Amino acid sequence: MGRPLRTGAHLLAIDACLAAVVTAGYVTLADRGATDGLPRFSGPWWLGWLVAVCVGVPLAVRRLWPLPALAVILGGSVTATLLDITRDPYISAALAVYVVALVEPTRRASATLALTLIVSAAAVITGEAALTPSGPWAEAAGTSALVWLVIGAAGAAGRVVRERRSRADRRERRLAEEALAEERLRIARELHDIVSHSLSVIVVKAAVANHVAEARPEETHEAIQVIEQTGREALTEMRRALGVLRGDTAGRRMREPGSAETAPPPGLDDLPGLVQRAERAGVRTELSTQLAVGIPAGAALAVYRIVQEALTNVVKHAGGGTHCQVKITVDSQGDVRIEVVDDGAGNAVATDRAELNGGHGLVGMRERVMVYGGTFAAGPRPGGGFAVSARLPSEPAHGTATSRKEGTA
Repeated sequence: MGRPLRTGAHLLAIDACLAAVVTAGYVTLADRGATDGLPRFSGPWWLGWLVAVCVGVPLAVRRLWPLPALAVILGGSVTATLLDITRDPYISAALAVYVVALVEPTRRASATLALTLIVSAAAVITGEAALTPSGPWAEAAGTSALVWLVIGAAGAAGRVVRERRSRADRRERRLAEEALAEERLRIARELHDIVSHSLSVIVVKAAVANHVAEARPEETHEAIQVIEQTGREALTEMRRALGVLRGDTAGRRMREPGSAETAPPPGLDDLPGLVQRAERAGVRTELSTQLAVGIPAGAALAVYRIVQEALTNVVKHAGGGTHCQVKITVDSQGDVRIEVVDDGAGNAVATDRAELNGGHGLVGMRERVMVYGGTFAAGPRPGGGFAVSARLPSEPAHGTATSRKEGTA
């Protein structure tokens, strides 16, 4: 099957006008007498009109039925040549060949072009050099060469346009696939940040409650309260994230202004809440912010998620009793620097922080930084503990994203 042609009403209207002009021109030539000494058509008027219709009218539907239109046009053009109605360079056939090369499969289009060239050349040489000679054979061969040039150029033009459109289609598909992959990655990052942070706190407090259930029931009660509060907060963030990802604007307009779905995405003002959750899990956390200027909501969300994941790793891999420092600095140019450093003095069961480099959390943080063309580094500290640092420039260079390893403090 051929490729679907991009046919609009305006193109069909242009083809209809073109068909009318060509048909009228052939009718005029069929009715015209010999004035230049060359053989002219002397048959009945209806035959001249029939040939004119066959050569011109199919142009109106060449975009709808390329091969049938070309067959009728080529038959009419050959008849016109043999009857000495006209000696044009098969312009009508060339217009039909262009569409065939544009929409038909390559092999079929090539075979059709070759057949059209052979038939047209045979008709020109037979008509001008054999049936009603109008000059030497060399002149007939020159006319055939002109016909071949016109038809061949039309076929080549159709192929070029076909390839250009094919490349454009492939580029659009690739961009659509990249956009889909990026959207999936964004959803995965959001869900990972929300679920991982909350579940880490829940798991830690559940382990505490299980450990001291009989000996210190008051601590068990406190841990259960933390689990309940963390679960509720996680549900709220999950509803908010899903509402944003759905993009259901009509539905959001029907909800109350204070609902989770209509709440703005988290930013720098929500960092104290992260600190409180980490402290509820037993991590002593200090937050320091130095803001010379404000930052956009997108960058603020990235800062929030990076700090959230870094604190999640502290809770998960360092455990209660760890001391952690979170420092956010925004200079006058709008560049944001994030530092999350812990001393690793906790009592977590699994404290092997070397495995972090291959985890999804660090990958997600690095990807968020790469979106802004910033730099990211994470690794163990020489004196013990772990450090995460990131820089988000206000204006990424040339709109590209880069990531590189930096030395950690």
